[in-house]
Amino acid sequence: MTTSSGPQARPHRSLGTIDAAAIGAGAMLGAGVFSVFAPAAVGAGAWLPVAIAIAGFVAYCNAVSSARLAARHPEWGGAYVYGTERLGELWGFLAGWAFVVGKIASCAAMALTFAHYALPGWERPAAVAAVVVMVALNFRGIRRSTFVVKVLVLLVLGVLAVSVVAMLMSGRLAAVAEVDGLGPWPGSFGLLGSAALIFFAFAGYARVATLGAEVREPRTTIPRAINLSLATVLVVYMVVGTGLLIVLGRERLITSEAPLVDAVLVSGQPALVPVMVAGAAVASLGALLSLLLGISRTTAAMASDGHLPRRLGIVHERSGVPHRAETAVGAVVIVLILFGDLTSAIAFSAFGVLVYYTITNASALRLGPDENRPPLVAPLGGLVGCVVLVCSLPLPVIGLGVLVLGAGAGLWWVRDRMSHRPG
Repeated sequence: MTTSSGPQARPHRSLGTIDAAAIGAGAMLGAGVFSVFAPAAVGAGAWLPVAIAIAGFVAYCNAVSSARLAARHPEWGGAYVYGTERLGELWGFLAGWAFVVGKIASCAAMALTFAHYALPGWERPAAVAAVVVMVALNFRGIRRSTFVVKVLVLLVLGVLAVSVVAMLMSGRLAAVAEVDGLGPWPGSFGLLGSAALIFFAFAGYARVATLGAEVREPRTTIPRAINLSLATVLVVYMVVGTGLLIVLGRERLITSEAPLVDAVLVSGQPALVPVMVAGAAVASLGALLSLLLGISRTTAAMASDGHLPRRLGIVHERSGVPHRAETAVGAVVIVLILFGDLTSAIAFSAFGVLVYYTITNASALRLGPDENRPPLVAPLGGLVGCVVLVCSLPLPVIGLGVLVLGAGAGLWWVRDRMSHRPG
């Protein structure tokens, strides 16, 4: 089957390596770095750096598989395209379905995080307003959106650097003994469940693959952009996460609602609190912008193939943006903001992302020797890692995720039967 080949799916190839890497880094350096370490520390405790390393390893394996597949399939859709071409229509559909529903939940989490920091007490109205503004910005075209993403990434990196300097000046980073070593073994599910939550914060490099039809020289640009964005974010997460664990201590980190704010307070730098708040807001908006870019394009690819209403696949003639898919995604995100919960949104997003990458790695295993296939350790390690992490999430999240995937498979089966009906 040829995916996304219709006239609706012909965007402009305008992105270079730095542009694409900025989109990936902007998605990863979002609300996660400002909020994920506290709930992750609940399960991992003082083993938090180990959980970060596990999530980083699985993310790297997925990045290698994604890069090789994206180079062979430089078009919208990511694993939706890979799964369809390499494994069959059902697996491709499930990959796209998992990506869309998981990342829509992530959009809600990003918007709510922005609102929590920027306008406490008005979280839901502020989150809705953020989604509306980001959708409108994307309507202006990807070049302008990418410029904004690059600015946001630089600002967030600056804020995180300030927080690290403040923690260093506190002198507490030298007192590593206060962490009590690695502490008691948190259990396999505690450690791996924490790694699954942290992986949610790593998953932004998928945005580079889903923008494959919009980059120049995708065979070289996509792998470089993925590796550059992932390596940068891995270092940032390890430094910030370990610093928070040491400066705040295990118990305070677990109970913190704003770890970076608490860290600068403990460091004796209360004047930096507004900087941390602004950084969290900027990071959330940058991630929200990148997420909406990727989700709308996967939705458009699925619509062009008839798996979703075809009108969602229409691309605007001047901007090259799938504006109807963008609007539909934004509307669903707003519904989740109005009725959903931040913690459950993060966990469910992690479930969807891990399923998506499971299919990605399975697809990479089907690459032939003449297709620049990755070393076996990458897709195999990514496949096993994703399955293990998704099974370590809380049981209610797994149950809901299975139900949603089952509903998607049911929709695909009905469509398939109707398309083969005589007459």
